[in-house]
Amino acid sequence: MTATAAARLPRVMGIVNVTPDSFSDGGRFDTTETAVAHGRELLAEGADILDIGGESTRPGATRPLVAEELDRVVPVIRELAGEGAVVSVDTMRAEVAEAAVAAGATIVNDVSGGLADPRILEVVAAGDVDYVAMHWRAHADRMRDFTDYSPDGVVETVRRELGERLDAAVAAGIPVERVVLDPGLGFAKEPRHNWELLARLDVLAGLGRPLLVGASRKSFLGTLLRRDGETRPVGEREHAHAALVALLADRGVDVLRVHDVRATRDALAVAAAMKGDP
Repeated sequence: MTATAAARLPRVMGIVNVTPDSFSDGGRFDTTETAVAHGRELLAEGADILDIGGESTRPGATRPLVAEELDRVVPVIRELAGEGAVVSVDTMRAEVAEAAVAAGATIVNDVSGGLADPRILEVVAAGDVDYVAMHWRAHADRMRDFTDYSPDGVVETVRRELGERLDAAVAAGIPVERVVLDPGLGFAKEPRHNWELLARLDVLAGLGRPLLVGASRKSFLGTLLRRDGETRPVGEREHAHAALVALLADRGVDVLRVHDVRATRDALAVAAAMKGDP
């Protein structure tokens, strides 16, 4: 995924969670048939990329066995890639990445940036595929314990730690032009950290690589929309996300990772029209 031209709108990565426990849609698409059908629906709505994941990374989630993750994602990837879709595998495991690439995935989206399983970097380099390295500090069951970004603050700390992951990827043999960086919204981040990162994406772009942003349905949007002490439910956060998408359209973001492709496409169309480029 090489960098896009400055005037180009972000590409849309549609999320396909083949899991029983994802925070947004756990269990809705946890069979090969339902996941493939959902992927086709996202493509029809305008997704450029499908991100297939078999492990929930919601706060507090426990990890599936490697065999479970493989059984969830590989058949879905094989089917959708075989139909011509651009497919990404959302995994932290080298074994899963290797099998996914063999099944037709051309992108490895690693939320750990190579920290959970360093061998994944070698797999990506050998597979000659693109690599998304996200900012990450700990697995889902422990990440709430790692939200201290003193003394430099979240933006500078994330920039430094993402830079370290970029260096590790290149050292492992992944061409730098194949690396995309993700600030990791919601991962070991308090709500205010996410907003600070979104407001200063230019600092992260200073690392010289395209950026992927995944804010869709995340809890910091639910916190923002809280009323009478109640956080807005997961399924009722898409209007806020669409507003954010429109604001990010000309902020140098290369890829938006989203659940609702149609709403995202609508927001991008509005942003393009406002720029005089409908």
